[in-house]
Amino acid sequence: MQETTRDIKSMTLEELAGVMKENGFPAFRAKQLYRWMHVSLVRNYGEMTNIPKAMAEHLGKEYPLTTVRMIDRQISQLDGTQKYLFAMGDDSLVESVFMRYKFGNSVCISSQVGCRMGCKFCASTLDGLYRSLTPSEMLEQIYEIQRVTGERISHVVVMGTGEPLDNYDNLVRFLHLLTDENGLNISQRNVTVSTCGIVPRIYDLAKEELSITLALSLHAVTDEKRREIMPIANQYSIAELMEAGRYYFDRTGRQVTFEYSLIRDVNDSSQDAQMLAELARPLKAHINLIPVNPVRERGYRQTREEGVRAFEKKLEKRGINVSIRRVLGRDIDGACGQLRHRHLTDQKQETVSDNAGE
Repeated sequence: MQETTRDIKSMTLEELAGVMKENGFPAFRAKQLYRWMHVSLVRNYGEMTNIPKAMAEHLGKEYPLTTVRMIDRQISQLDGTQKYLFAMGDDSLVESVFMRYKFGNSVCISSQVGCRMGCKFCASTLDGLYRSLTPSEMLEQIYEIQRVTGERISHVVVMGTGEPLDNYDNLVRFLHLLTDENGLNISQRNVTVSTCGIVPRIYDLAKEELSITLALSLHAVTDEKRREIMPIANQYSIAELMEAGRYYFDRTGRQVTFEYSLIRDVNDSSQDAQMLAELARPLKAHINLIPVNPVRERGYRQTREEGVRAFEKKLEKRGINVSIRRVLGRDIDGACGQLRHRHLTDQKQETVSDNAGE
């Protein structure tokens, strides 16, 4: 991981201008560097053809560029979804997903290496939290996918490994860089940030004057049931989460989404649908139903397709805006954290085998 003061790809254009001044370079070089990093997506200073060699060598020594290495890439034979496993500079691993939709190409990125939230239906938490990602490490997941595919990314979802609001300052800086008109210039309205419900940070995010979509990972309609599958519910009640969601909606004018993973015989009853509608109605929230990805270590099963459709109809009858998330990448390691967890497990088994053979 880069030192914050040396992580040039995490700097704003204004901060970059300060670095130029501090190192005795002309101010106009800041915008050139910024465009090379965030528009041309170069991997090293040597690719910056209009930067003097001496300057490139100095910056390369003092301000090394953050990049990621692709360790694995899985491509679904069913729908073309691509799952990536990237290594950071310290060899820690994160996942990203590339998805094609009619409205454009979307990327789901990770915000942390691992996760400490402990949601029981999610593979991301199985190996715990190692560290948070820098803004440049979050950007690089998108940049590398654009380099590999040669396709423009128009939508970004921060819903991969990690809890984005547990990495708040880096997340907010990433969002500003991602949507900066001098960089990729992705519309803030095309960016979604998902949270399991760190209530104080939802209030903070509402005050950032961003136009992003906030997705609340709800997954249960009672505190008792939510505590069984989401440890964060021991800190913040559903009532507190709904109040924070209402504040976000009132402050930003942006519709809040409820993410709701349907788990067979856990949260998919008619009563669950009725209570979910009652929670969504005051916020005018959109509900995104997700057939839960089977995670071997957890034992949860998907609600059957007919059950998902029935649940959707119950919500629609109550006037709720609802959709079923398109199931992508089911023939690859589709669930958050599955690919990384498999690689980490393989590494551990190899280490055990090596030690046994000594």
